[in-house]
Amino acid sequence: MKTNLTKPHNLKILTVSDFVDKSLTQMVEDKTLEPVDLIVSCGDLDPEYLSFLRDRLDKPLFYVKGNHDIRYTPSNPVGCENIHAKLIRFKSLNIMGLDGSIWYNGGVNQYTDREMKKIISGMWFSIWRKGGIHIVVTHAPPRHIHDAEDRCHMGFDSFVKLIDKRKPDYFIHGHTHKEFKTHYDRITTVNSTKVINTCGFTFLEV
Repeated sequence: MKTNLTKPHNLKILTVSDFVDKSLTQMVEDKTLEPVDLIVSCGDLDPEYLSFLRDRLDKPLFYVKGNHDIRYTPSNPVGCENIHAKLIRFKSLNIMGLDGSIWYNGGVNQYTDREMKKIISGMWFSIWRKGGIHIVVTHAPPRHIHDAEDRCHMGFDSFVKLIDKRKPDYFIHGHTHKEFKTHYDRITTVNSTKVINTCGFTFLEV
């Protein structure tokens, strides 16, 4: 007897942050970008650019705000969803979002590690009820993973604890600017979690 098995569909995610990469913009405008299922922004991009990606690619766009995102409003970027302090279900994935950087001068979207820990703790029940986390989306990196020693670019200790306790498959961030020769140069594996610096843009297939 023949059995028809449906092969699971890999989801392709475009992730962006920190600066507009002209090569990505060109591919979007020329319609040469391979189809994606979801767009994720890790912050520090103009809201109009996110609106552009959402409109041209016609796919859902989830975002968190960076420490320089001062012009965002509930309606701008258009058609996009801020997932800060939320656990969003997309297809088969649970995606958690956290805005901002470590506190350094009192500006917008800055948090002390204690404040960030409190936000994460307030989500524990939602995480448990929804069966865990597949992807964490943040602006800042975890402490001592892709971060720096100047106050502005230090990561969060609370993110390290989140990785240790909840073991997401992927932890995607921006904030620390760096050039990468390959996609794999962006990745640091912590236990079973792949921590990815998406500065500029990259693709994730899950």
